[in-house]
Amino acid sequence: MTRFIHDKFAKDYLEELLKDYGEVKASEKVSGEIKEIDVLFTPAKQQSSNIQILGLLGRFAQQPAIIEPYRNPASTDEICDCTLKLLEVKALLRREAKASKTKLQDLEIPKLWVLTPTISETRLSSFGTMQKAGWLSGVHFLPDALRTAIVAIHQLPQTPETLWLRLLGRGSVQSQAIVELQALPLDHPYQKATLELVYNLRENLRVNQELEADDRELIMRLEPLYQRDREQAIQEGNKQGEQRLVLRLLNRRIGEIDTSLIERIQGLLLEQLENLGEALLDFSSVADLETWLNQQSI
Repeated sequence: MTRFIHDKFAKDYLEELLKDYGEVKASEKVSGEIKEIDVLFTPAKQQSSNIQILGLLGRFAQQPAIIEPYRNPASTDEICDCTLKLLEVKALLRREAKASKTKLQDLEIPKLWVLTPTISETRLSSFGTMQKAGWLSGVHFLPDALRTAIVAIHQLPQTPETLWLRLLGRGSVQSQAIVELQALPLDHPYQKATLELVYNLRENLRVNQELEADDRELIMRLEPLYQRDREQAIQEGNKQGEQRLVLRLLNRRIGEIDTSLIERIQGLLLEQLENLGEALLDFSSVADLETWLNQQSI
C-alpha cells in the first residue's frame, strides 16, 4: 500500500527539517501495547533563531513535540491513539523526574501535533477543539490539559509560513506546495534536500502498481520538475569540468591568476567557458584575460 511509502517520506522529511534544531527520534517506541511515535522532537537547549525559516512547523518545534502525520484524514480512533502516546510519554517523564528527585516542568512535556489533510467539523466538535488567538486557521486546539492540536493541512492559508506543512498535504495542495518549493532561491537551506526526498517519493510510487488518483497526479506533477533538475545537474557537472579545464590551461599559459579573476570565470555560462577555452590560446598575459572578461560583461 502506498500509505507506507508516504509515511516513510513524512518521517524522513520532518527529520531532515528539524535535525538542526534538536534531537529527532522517528518511530520512537512507547510503553503499553506496541506503539510508535512517528516523530518525537526535543529542541536543543540553545534554540537557533534560524528555526523561523520553517514557519508554522518551526513554531511547533520551539518546545518538545510529538508530530503524527497522516496521509489520509485521521479518524477519531487514530487521534485518540495519538493522545494515548502523549500521555504515556508524559507518564514516563514523571517517573524519570521522581527517580531523579526533580520536578517535571510543564515546558518539558511535549505537545502533540496531529497532521491530517482534512477533518470534518463534526469530528473537531467531538474533541471540543477551539481556535486560539495568534494562530493560523487550520490549527485546532484541544482543551489545554491535553496539550494537543489537530492541524488540518488543507485549511492552512497558502503562505510561505505554511509551505513546509502543506508539502505533507494531498492533491492540489501538495502540488502547489511543490511548485513553491521549486521556486525558492537555490541557496535556500532546505530546498535541495527536500526536493531530493520528494523525488525519492516519486521513484517509490512509480514502482507501485496500485496507485491512487492523488499519487498518479503527484507523479505527473513531479515529472517535468525532475527532468529539469536532472538536466540542470548534468549541465552543472559539465560546467564544473569545463571550469577546471580552463583554469588549468590559464595557469599554464599566463601563470597563476588571483582570486577575483577566478570568481569571474566561475560566474561564466557554459558556452562562455567553452569560448574562453579557445580564446586563451592567444593570451600572453593576465591583461589579455582581463580584457576578454570585460568584453563578456558589455
